[in-house]
Amino acid sequence: MVISKSMEALVAGSSTIRKLFEEGLQLAAEVGAENVYDFSLGNPASPVPAKVTESIKDILAENPDSYVHGYMKNAGFDEVRANVAANLNKRFDMGYDAGDIVMTVGAAGAMNCIFRALIETDDEVIAFAPYFGEYRNYAANYGGKLVVVPPDMDNFDLNINELDALINPKTKCIIINNPNNPSGRIFPEETIKQLGAIIEKAEKRIGHPIYVLADEPYRELVYDNEVVPYIPSIIKNSIYIYSFSKTLSLPGERIGYMALSKKMDCYDEMINAMAVANRCLGYVNAPSLFQLVVSRCLDEGVDLDFYDRNRKLLYDKLTSLGFKVVKPQGAFYLLVKDPMEDEEEFVSLAKKHHIILVSTKSFGCPGYIRMAYCVDYEMIKRSIPAFEALAKECGL
Repeated sequence: MVISKSMEALVAGSSTIRKLFEEGLQLAAEVGAENVYDFSLGNPASPVPAKVTESIKDILAENPDSYVHGYMKNAGFDEVRANVAANLNKRFDMGYDAGDIVMTVGAAGAMNCIFRALIETDDEVIAFAPYFGEYRNYAANYGGKLVVVPPDMDNFDLNINELDALINPKTKCIIINNPNNPSGRIFPEETIKQLGAIIEKAEKRIGHPIYVLADEPYRELVYDNEVVPYIPSIIKNSIYIYSFSKTLSLPGERIGYMALSKKMDCYDEMINAMAVANRCLGYVNAPSLFQLVVSRCLDEGVDLDFYDRNRKLLYDKLTSLGFKVVKPQGAFYLLVKDPMEDEEEFVSLAKKHHIILVSTKSFGCPGYIRMAYCVDYEMIKRSIPAFEALAKECGL
């Protein structure tokens, strides 16, 4: 075998979600795309805001190619970082300036920069289940280990009562994904405050900072007037991670940022390390054109009604058929309780009805399936007879 053993293992365990997405494409080629109901991948179908398209045209018309497509500081354009800082200050009153912001290749790029800066071999990163499965791979890239807090199966809140026992001198980071993928749960301010108290006490016990990574690509996708607390305003040693993939429907453009507060421990070391990590990991800098684009679109967002309409239709229909569904407060995913007590078998059965679903085993939360409802409304309507047949076959 010519590839490394670690990569061999990654290839063998390649993303279940991506595999199902590709199976959906194959099925569409066989029976017609209009007859396949693919809820596997969080690939936003909501139209890109008009301001994004306008900004691309204006930037290309107004600026020389050498500026739009050239190098800049590894942390990003100064003016873009200043605009991001000002926007965060307007919303959360944090006192950021341009020097606190590092533009990144999406939220994934930001997290890899952080892990590169902090993790030594066998260091640990804690995540609360259910969690985004790639966290494990990102930590492993640098010899780290993902430690998982078991899920709170009653309401999918953070299971903070289990946290302290898992923190030890090797603990470097704790990831909080809010709103959560895959549950759609929003963790409230009181829970974040309790989390902060546990971490502060643990930091004294182990003798070094524990950095909370506030991974929030779904921050603006919230329903029913729910509020997402801003974690860095509550927990001192927090790094805010943001991606424009979901709120501007730009997942393929790979553009995001991280924000570090000067109040955090070891700020100077941390902020310098992030820019260097951006370079030495091969990202060099975030995509230049889309740094400039998002800088002009910081107050823009997709039409939330696009997702809310999908959410309501699916939730109401599935519950009426007898499925037990976790009603999402944010993001664009539904958790559905497996009615067969074997979610892999349920996923296979759904596929016979041309419905592509994802088991939550890879999210550290067996017993459920995830449905991404960031799809076309008409596809959901077409899928209803298939769900009716599936429910009947499951004995619901």
